[in-house]
Amino acid sequence: MGNILNIKVSNAKTITAINNFLILVVVLVFIIILLIYVDTITTIKIKKFSEFLKKFLFVVIATLIYAITSSFALIRQFVEIVLVIYISFMGVSIFNVFVGKLNSVYETYYKHAKEKPIKGFLSVLKWIVFFIVLIIVLSKIVGKSPVYLLSGIGALSAILMLIFKDSILGFVAGFQMSSNDLVRIGDWIEMPKYGADGDVIDITLTFVKVRNWDKTIITIPAYALVSESFKNWRGMFATGGRRIKRSINIDVNSISFCSNELLDKLSKVEFLKDYIIERSKEIEEHNKERNINVDIPINGRRLTNIGVFRKYISEYINRHPKIHKELITMVRQLQTDNTGVPLEIYAFTNDTAWVNYEDIMADIFDHIYAATSFFGLQIYQEPSGRDISSISVAQK
Repeated sequence: MGNILNIKVSNAKTITAINNFLILVVVLVFIIILLIYVDTITTIKIKKFSEFLKKFLFVVIATLIYAITSSFALIRQFVEIVLVIYISFMGVSIFNVFVGKLNSVYETYYKHAKEKPIKGFLSVLKWIVFFIVLIIVLSKIVGKSPVYLLSGIGALSAILMLIFKDSILGFVAGFQMSSNDLVRIGDWIEMPKYGADGDVIDITLTFVKVRNWDKTIITIPAYALVSESFKNWRGMFATGGRRIKRSINIDVNSISFCSNELLDKLSKVEFLKDYIIERSKEIEEHNKERNINVDIPINGRRLTNIGVFRKYISEYINRHPKIHKELITMVRQLQTDNTGVPLEIYAFTNDTAWVNYEDIMADIFDHIYAATSFFGLQIYQEPSGRDISSISVAQK
């Protein structure tokens, strides 16, 4: 009687296992068809959703297999471990997709996303979740409590700190960059040590990605931006002015006092008319008060062609429509060297776009180069082959 009952129980378990297997096959076929359909979804709007759905369906498959194999005692333990690992890490993968979508929503809808990126902090969250899942999976494999495994991590702390050194330093640097507002996505930075000169396109937990002007991509360790110096051009764009700081070199041999003929000619220049009248009157009164003999040019005070030219450039710069009127402008004389007397133009354009800035600066210097000879001045330049040939012909 007992044998008959055992046979009936065994047959019932076998029938149940077969039924479960058939159910599993049907469900798997349905899910495979659904996966094929999801894989055909190509529209950008639901691309992330389709990725999330596929990962979720894989977890469903693994869960069904785990439930069905409970009827097969011989392979249950092995399959259980494999599926726990698979389901756990697929769960981590789904969580990462969700976090990525959260970051995309943040960057799309939050107007200060470039100023306060959260990608680095989300990366920390991913690592924390991964570490927790890893501990749970390992505890399942070795058959010990997660607390038991955590107690042994202290002995491995030195190794873990060595392995995750960049992540730890990057995490600290991320807080410092965020609190001090050092770098934002879209900033133009220069860091010659790493060959970086371009726009910041990504900020993560461990590195900052820069697209150089030649379209190459440079990655800089995040902690390097805190521990080392770099140039950030954000202030230029914030003020709305881009600096011009360029010199022209005047040949010393062309510098002289202004003759009456030259002053008469320059007084017809719109920018200089009032200046020459006022300055000439001031100089004449000064020389008369001191009874200075002005027949000798070096006696007393006189206008020079380079001085009047410097005033002309200053007036021209200040009246130029593309020069920022609220920022400093000046024309100054620098230390003379073997290339002549440098006159430096220091000003800011009111357009910070690179191409427009170059056009404005070129337009200004084109005019200055052309106007130099009007003041009896010459721009210094190194002798060329034609100059040497001319000297040789003149000597013959």
